[in-house]
Amino acid sequence: MGTTTPSISDLEVRCKIIDAQQTISLRHSVLWPDKDISHVLLPDDQTGTHLGAFAFGLSRSEEPIAVISLFLEPLPIDNAAERYDYSGQKAVRFRKFACASPFQGRGIGTKLLEYTMSVAERTLGASVIWCDARVSSQKWYEKRGLSPFGSAFYKSNVKYIRMKCELLDDNASGAITDEHSAFRLVPPLSGE
Repeated sequence: MGTTTPSISDLEVRCKIIDAQQTISLRHSVLWPDKDISHVLLPDDQTGTHLGAFAFGLSRSEEPIAVISLFLEPLPIDNAAERYDYSGQKAVRFRKFACASPFQGRGIGTKLLEYTMSVAERTLGASVIWCDARVSSQKWYEKRGLSPFGSAFYKSNVKYIRMKCELLDDNASGAITDEHSAFRLVPPLSGE
């Protein structure tokens, strides 16, 4: 009688706040595997808020299967790094959003992004969230409520576009009190 390995769709996934160090390996392997690991380190990592999704039911549930990092950073007016909108909107930028390839297309990134928006609004007090998205991911972000702004630009020969989303205060109950958000994985959706 051997043990049965759970299928991916039977796993429970939880999102929670993590340490910056817990994001590095996944950032590197998913986003920039051909670059030195230093390429995925950010100068503000120690002051950011980092989130991870964890699969329970796997023997390695202590390793995140998806990660994202948040930073208080004003909304840029255009692609010029020195031009920001200081109109009173508190903005949070998310960076280094990565999901391990065996778990892509199963709703994990969507759930982590939803959790990210909740943390940005309720814990960090943001009214808008934004990112520099790879153009290849633009449609994915648009399906989740983000809209492009500014012109496309390049980083390390990869084309990017800025995306943003106004955060709605659906439940202004204050800071998130739960340690994490849990959900079950679903099979991949066709066309995603």
